[in-house]
Amino acid sequence: MAIPVIMPRQGQSVETCIITQWFKKKGEAVKKGDVLFSYETDKAAFEEESPEEGTLLEIFFNDGDEVPVLTNVAVIGNPGENTEEFQPSGKNSVVEKESVASAEETKPEEAKPEIPVETAAKHTGEISISPRARNLAEKLGVPFRQVAGTGPGGRIIERDVESYAKLHGTFTRLASEIATSEGSSAPLSGSGVGGRVLASDLSHETPGADDFEIKKISNIRRIIAQNMHASLQGSAQLTHHMSADARKMLEYRAKIKKKADTDDSPNITLNDMICYGVIKALKKMPAINAHFLGDAIKTFNKVHLGIAVDTDRGLMVPALRNADDMNIEQLSAELKKLAESCRKGSVNPELLASTAASFTVSNLGAFGVEMFTPVINLPQSGILGINTIVQRPADVGNGIIGFVPFIGLSLTYDHRALDGAPASAFLREVKLQIENLELNI
Repeated sequence: MAIPVIMPRQGQSVETCIITQWFKKKGEAVKKGDVLFSYETDKAAFEEESPEEGTLLEIFFNDGDEVPVLTNVAVIGNPGENTEEFQPSGKNSVVEKESVASAEETKPEEAKPEIPVETAAKHTGEISISPRARNLAEKLGVPFRQVAGTGPGGRIIERDVESYAKLHGTFTRLASEIATSEGSSAPLSGSGVGGRVLASDLSHETPGADDFEIKKISNIRRIIAQNMHASLQGSAQLTHHMSADARKMLEYRAKIKKKADTDDSPNITLNDMICYGVIKALKKMPAINAHFLGDAIKTFNKVHLGIAVDTDRGLMVPALRNADDMNIEQLSAELKKLAESCRKGSVNPELLASTAASFTVSNLGAFGVEMFTPVINLPQSGILGINTIVQRPADVGNGIIGFVPFIGLSLTYDHRALDGAPASAFLREVKLQIENLELNI
């Protein structure tokens, strides 16, 4: 008996997943537990195993397709069995059916308003377009480089964009990007829902079109872009910079490394030590260990430390729950474990929610960055950026000036939740914790 393979739901907030790679082909025999395909959400990557033994009778989606959760993606059964009833648009795929119905309900009526005969053009170089027309083009997904302007001097105005959209339909974001670039032509209608123009509908035969390559971004990158843009648009962010004397920390690091090379002692890193100091500062000054909720501030009694992790799929910020209950060895081990699970794609999606952490640390010191402005993961009230260590002249005692290693600290805070003075006081406390670090090692 044929059975469907359904796109799983990974977390309550996940609505769609992207298929990254199929490992089995249509018509291929599979065993229960065989990996059929890999997929990713906006937070992590997963593999889907075959629920039964049989033949992969049908595959409904390809690599790179974004699929609603709980939708049929394939069918497993015996050769010759009918798979029609499992089509994503069929009765066995509730999510896909609702999605199609919704698309049909929002499909514009086949109106035939008066439209200027000439609505398309190919502009090169600078484009004369009004700000309102540009905003409308971005909203409708209209490639404004293709629009013929009827304003003064051929300037593109709002009605030109509206006319183009009525004649050619709307474009997907990728199709609009391709069509807006020089060397691309747009069809009169597309193959998407309601005649929407897809990237695959566009031609790239004009000379110069091979000078660039446009690739669809991953789901994770799309979410990162949306979150970062929303963070900067929806909050009052300000960054303060300060440096901390790193001599004591570097002395600890040299002892730890020497000991770790000779036995199985924990290999505690500089980042672990900094996070340890940050946790102590947050416990001492909890005003920034908080979420800004618009009309209220949620201050945490525990420290749930977010740590920025660079992965092949993009930046992830998992939360280490109750980090203030850990000693330095436990903290080091848990931070390493959390970062590794992100890189493997096995991290718990719930730990990646911006609400899971109460405060975040982002370390770019290994890249030699001396100063940067980290972006807050809203609704958190702050994020601390860790910079590289730089030798600077300072008083080393008895009036003698020498070069001292200083580590840069960049605190971005939401000015809606915190004023400059307490923010600076917290940053100074982090500095003091680093400079007066005490480890039982």
